Amino acid sequence: MTGEPQPYAAYERLIADLDAAKARYRLIEHAPEGRTEQVSALRGNAVAQAAKCLIVMVKIGKKQSRYVLAVVPGDARLDLQAVKALLGGTYVAFAATEKAEELAGSVTGTVLPFSYDPRLELVADPSLLDQPELFFNAGRLDRSVALNTEDYVRLASPRVAPITSDPDPAATSDPAATNDPAAISDPSVTGDQVVTSR
Repeated sequence: MTGEPQPYAAYERLIADLDAAKARYRLIEHAPEGRTEQVSALRGNAVAQAAKCLIVMVKIGKKQSRYVLAVVPGDARLDLQAVKALLGGTYVAFAATEKAEELAGSVTGTVLPFSYDPRLELVADPSLLDQPELFFNAGRLDRSVALNTEDYVRLASPRVAPITSDPDPAATSDPAATNDPAAISDPSVTGDQVVTSR
């Protein structure tokens, strides 16, 4: 078996886990879309309610690398330096796409705000957890979940720490204003997606 994500495996595991835990959630079907602002419009949720998932690599000294699944509000910028400080790292960058997809178990644009890989530490910004309900692509581009936030915290057990800079007022109008460094050169890269390291 290769490290490539299997189609819909993350979706099926997520739904099974939500059902088993009697979580309060709704499924939302929509046109295939992985960009935070666009998919939020399709779902009808505020961008701030979107759980934007980004995978980051943090080097600890010269020999150890750790990976973080950072979950932030859709209208906020991930503060890479805050993630680096949180882990006591010496270097931080967005994970390479291939590695990120392996760790997430799903393809770019469909990363869940849950970690199913012990190598991937889940960190959520507290401002996201102020929302009563979180919206995210459910391991596939054409289906999303609206999940009760209390149930999300209960099931995902994220480490909660401030990892954002201020919300970006231009996020809904300027695709280059996302927190993704590749967005300016690659307009297809957005908030829910993982970007390659520079």
